[in-house]
Amino acid sequence: MASSVPSDPATFSLRNLALKLNTADDLTPHIGPLTSSPTTITHIDLSGNTLGVAACEHISTLLPSLTSLRSANLADIFTGRLLAEIPPALDALLTALRKCEKLEEINLNDNAFGLNTVEPLRPFLANHVPLRHLYLNNNGLGPAAGTLVAQSLEQLAARKAEARKDGQQVPDLETVVCGRNRLEAGSMAAWAKAFSAHGKVKTVKMVQNGIRIEGIVTLLKDGLAKCTGLEVLDLQDNTFTLKAAKTLAEVLPAWPSLMELAVGDCLLSARGGVAVAEALGKGSNGKVEVLRLGFNEIDAKGLAALVKAAEGKALPRLRRVELNGNKFSEDDENIEALQTILSARKDESEDTDAYPGLDHEDENSWGLDELDELEDEDSDDEDDAAEEDDEAEAEEASIVRDADLAEDEPVSQKKDEDVDDLAAALGKTEIK
Repeated sequence: MASSVPSDPATFSLRNLALKLNTADDLTPHIGPLTSSPTTITHIDLSGNTLGVAACEHISTLLPSLTSLRSANLADIFTGRLLAEIPPALDALLTALRKCEKLEEINLNDNAFGLNTVEPLRPFLANHVPLRHLYLNNNGLGPAAGTLVAQSLEQLAARKAEARKDGQQVPDLETVVCGRNRLEAGSMAAWAKAFSAHGKVKTVKMVQNGIRIEGIVTLLKDGLAKCTGLEVLDLQDNTFTLKAAKTLAEVLPAWPSLMELAVGDCLLSARGGVAVAEALGKGSNGKVEVLRLGFNEIDAKGLAALVKAAEGKALPRLRRVELNGNKFSEDDENIEALQTILSARKDESEDTDAYPGLDHEDENSWGLDELDELEDEDSDDEDDAAEEDDEAEAEEASIVRDADLAEDEPVSQKKDEDVDDLAAALGKTEIK
């Protein structure tokens, strides 16, 4: 099968050709541009194929000649390979890529690394000073390997600082996507240190990692709170409850540039929902455009607090809110109020282009999501604060037990289309 022919001559792509490349001879029919015009290539995409050790070693001899290389997509390149094959193959590729001094983006999604195969990642992550965008989604890391990755990123911050002292122009680490990796609470102290060291991170996506309450608190308070330029935070499908929701409310003012907050399916709790909404209503996050808050047990009080924030000056750019799966009536007057606010924003944008580049026809970019899984609010809510605290503690204990059981479940190998879209979008962005 011939290699795919990209429309951009600066891109070399074998994307999704499902090639089984074991040897250098297997590569020969496909790698002409890597040898004929290496200095013109800025993006290489090997994703969706399966590469053996010999093939990776041959590619590694060609990579250093790609002197203009800016991004490399190595997602899903080891399917069907033996566990023993992955470390030497990965080491060959990453060692060669370290010689590409303009390489700012690497995508390693959907490769099964884990503790036994994470070692080749560490030298690259700790020492590749040009790194700006990192994608490590659905790699089966677990908390031990996740800690090693975070420690390597912390070391990278020190290397970047040293390079700047030597007069080099070094980009900040801006994007970290490390979702669906079962990082758990045990690795969050290391991740907090990594984010604290990289204080100019703009996008963080760590969805579905089995991170429980104390881990979320540590990550937010000791790590992400230091990232004052944060624009996108996605922690969906982890466990907050009231305690971590209060921490989120406390650190929100540290992110004046925040544009998207995604904490859906995190069990914020009713009072946690109110705390987050009231924090957003204080006016410190005026650039927020998207809130993903579904399946969090947010009740009518939380909804009302959110509408109050949206209709005032606190959230003037809010255009999309996801609230399905929460605990209020579909007839609540505040739903219509919020829909009216968001609809007006869309109409205004069509006239003024207030959101440049955003598709006005994309239903998922505007308004409310479909509210077809709302739960009825409890009719016998407790008014006594002490009893509410006891209930919250009992709920947290129950969730912890459930999380313990969930840890035994295998990590799904389903690819994350949102992460792939983000990587693709950044790959098309001109790096200056």
